[in-house]
Amino acid sequence: MPNLVIDIGNTQTKLAVFNDQEMVWFDRQEVADASTINHIIASYQIDKVIASSVKKDHDWQQQISKATKLYLFNYQMAKSVHNHYRTPQTLGLDRLAAVAGAAAIYPGKASLVIDAGTCITYDYVDAGTNYAGGSISPGLSMRYKAMHNYTAGLPLVNKDETFNGSFGNDTISAMVSGVQNGIKYEVEGFVKSYQKQQPHLNIILTGGDGIFLDTLLKNSIFAPYIKIEPYLVLRGLNAVIKEHND
Repeated sequence: MPNLVIDIGNTQTKLAVFNDQEMVWFDRQEVADASTINHIIASYQIDKVIASSVKKDHDWQQQISKATKLYLFNYQMAKSVHNHYRTPQTLGLDRLAAVAGAAAIYPGKASLVIDAGTCITYDYVDAGTNYAGGSISPGLSMRYKAMHNYTAGLPLVNKDETFNGSFGNDTISAMVSGVQNGIKYEVEGFVKSYQKQQPHLNIILTGGDGIFLDTLLKNSIFAPYIKIEPYLVLRGLNAVIKEHND
């Protein structure tokens, strides 16, 4: 029977229905209340629901249909991932779900998951699904906002979809060059470092700026090896719930 996967973030909620490994429905909403979720449960005859949330308020779960099993994702649930993170209780659940997704989609292969969202996270899982951690750096929008907020004269600039990698010849183009070239060189540096340890490394891009990041890297030597997985966290949560057959 189908499963419902819910990823509750700071500003939006993503919902997906999976039939085994196939995602058959997807939506994103500012707020997904219990009535909306119950409607999806009834429409798709959902067997199990798994929810991952950055928020502490889980009162909505009390209103979910009793006809389905509800699981709140935590770091102990991803049984297929051998988690060696020193403080697993502080690990972002989206990072863990993304790693679980990489392990499920590419079994037996080492992967570097690059999630380009509010922050850019780098998480490595080896071919034996061992996960020890990774790196966190400021995301694209955060870098632009930081330059504006922490200086007296720099304007607030948005990402430039037409950026061609050139150096800036005015303030705005110099900021764009600094941010977008900086992210490109950062990612290339991380990938090269991991490739020294694992030459046959999967490079997986996900997150809200994942596709944009792919365009920044289109001329990189490892561009042919990049895989875009926009629903990686949702697929990881689905893989986790499939492990729970009780």
